[in-house]
Amino acid sequence: MRRSAPPRDEAQLLERATGLAGRTLSELAEVLETPVPVDLKRHKGWIGQLLEAALGATASTRPVPDFEALGVELKTLPVDAMGKPRESTFVCSAALDGSMATRWKDSRVCHKLSIVLWVPVIGGGPPGERLIGQGILWRPDEAEEAALRADWEELSGLLALGEHWQVDARRGKLLQLRPKAAHSGTLTWTLGREGDWVREGPRGFYLRPGFTAELLRKHLRM
Repeated sequence: MRRSAPPRDEAQLLERATGLAGRTLSELAEVLETPVPVDLKRHKGWIGQLLEAALGATASTRPVPDFEALGVELKTLPVDAMGKPRESTFVCSAALDGSMATRWKDSRVCHKLSIVLWVPVIGGGPPGERLIGQGILWRPDEAEEAALRADWEELSGLLALGEHWQVDARRGKLLQLRPKAAHSGTLTWTLGREGDWVREGPRGFYLRPGFTAELLRKHLRM
């Protein structure tokens, strides 16, 4: 797969994202000289990888922002024909072993959401037929950050106390904790009810689709 050079600044990154809007993924794949999968069952990360290559992301699999020099994270957002997000958006894994940050500003969630390039991907049919929407370069405003911080503090506080059994997808207004694993046999160590170490399925922080829908409405007037 061909790759673009890293963008020099946020303006160039947003200009590149705007230039992709309206193209199908198959058109972009042709430009980047990479095949289009028939479906995403065995290629779940294909859309993100395609856009990373087109926009000049540098992180690959390293635990740094996708556009490392700019500190910008890339998030693709699957939406339907009406612009409604089709699913929750993964932010990052949640540490269940007691190593989670104790302050919001030090947390992975805060770092991941400090500057995000959102790229809507429209449609749910064959991957190549899906359309790339207008990208949004977003920083949370004071109200958004306060709400995200409150959710994170509640959820991470329960995990830190070993009360993970009290956490379910209903907690959190914008942010939620959900199971994240390739299969049910994937387990990690965490504190149990009695203060001992037990094996549990890993969790991840996700943004609720209602929040990302509001984000699109505000910035794209959808």
